[in-house]
Amino acid sequence: MEIPGSKSVTARALFLAAAARGTTVLRGPLVSDDSEGFAEGLITLGYQVERGPDAWTITGRPEGPAVNEADVYCRDGATTARFLPALAAAGHGLFRFDASAQMRRRPLGPLTRALRDLGVDLTHQEEEGHHPLTVRAAGIKGGQVTLDAGLSSQFLTALLLLAPLTEEGLRITVTDLVSVPYVEITLVMMRRFGVETVREGDTFVVPPGGYRATDYPVEPDASTASYFLAAAALTGRRVTVPGLGAGSLQGDLRFAEVLRSMGAEVTLTRDSVTVTGADGGRLRGLTVNMRDISDTVPTLAAIAPFADGPVRIEDVYNTRIKECDRLDACAENLRALGVPVATGRDWIEIRPARPAAARIACRGDHRIAMSFSVTGLRTPGITLDDPGCVKKTFPGFHEALAALRTAWETE
Repeated sequence: MEIPGSKSVTARALFLAAAARGTTVLRGPLVSDDSEGFAEGLITLGYQVERGPDAWTITGRPEGPAVNEADVYCRDGATTARFLPALAAAGHGLFRFDASAQMRRRPLGPLTRALRDLGVDLTHQEEEGHHPLTVRAAGIKGGQVTLDAGLSSQFLTALLLLAPLTEEGLRITVTDLVSVPYVEITLVMMRRFGVETVREGDTFVVPPGGYRATDYPVEPDASTASYFLAAAALTGRRVTVPGLGAGSLQGDLRFAEVLRSMGAEVTLTRDSVTVTGADGGRLRGLTVNMRDISDTVPTLAAIAPFADGPVRIEDVYNTRIKECDRLDACAENLRALGVPVATGRDWIEIRPARPAAARIACRGDHRIAMSFSVTGLRTPGITLDDPGCVKKTFPGFHEALAALRTAWETE
């Protein structure tokens, strides 16, 4: 099963390539609405980005954007909306950022407060802590800053990526942090581009000096892989995802271990992961903390009704401030399917039930659409009110899932 490139890795690689000295080639980047939006944002800021079918070439500008003024539209992309203002702040000029209504609702406050603490002249045009915003950039000296990354690790990643572009580097002290594996992705990728970060307890120490361009292969997206791994577990079939194995940067590959705990067979090699479902797609109930792999919460919720006992997912408050309130969206759709559900501030518990056909309210969220498409493998008659929202990360998702189902049926 071929999975598109990682969204998280592609976004970080685009920032690093734009900030690096020299020309970087990204091989196998994700081509989706989010990554295209990030690339278009860089182009608007004056960076040279050439997009081919299998590789993108970016000419870096350590000094910052090549234009003195720009209006950047970030679409629905959280990485675009959070990373690009930080990149622009290290340069010089007047840069205005805005985003879709969906992205406008998502928080920026912890990041923009930290940037202001570093001396960046930054104004929110409407609601404080949200897009739209204006950055009057004049370079950043650097120094010490404190950050609350309890709502999103992307706030910390934006500052980490920015740090080598400051005059003195940064010492970033974190008071809270969610989705730690995504920060690990950032640190490993920064090292590949020539910057070594030192962690001292809750403080990340990043030196100045900038990045070096490189040739960078983008691994498949582990969050996207979760739908196909879950499909195998749910149907008692087998699926192998090449390019995503024990050497993966992405914490969401740990979702395979959740499936193992539910009774599926999981084989992990250096370069691949294989999930084989138990006979009849039998699944065990479980209680699991998914704070660090919260993008896969909807995937688990969507197959949970088929387990032999309750499935309880805990410590995932941050899923409420994603593209939609995902805990609420999962609960709403499961109830529409006739499945008993209870939720709290940061948890959801799903009881076993045979789902009935229903129309899924996607809320414009790609992960809700893809997750409940997997439910449809064992529940005929499920439809989506917005199937096209998968374009955010995987425009060809529905075709890929249908092809996999056909392949299984003809085995």
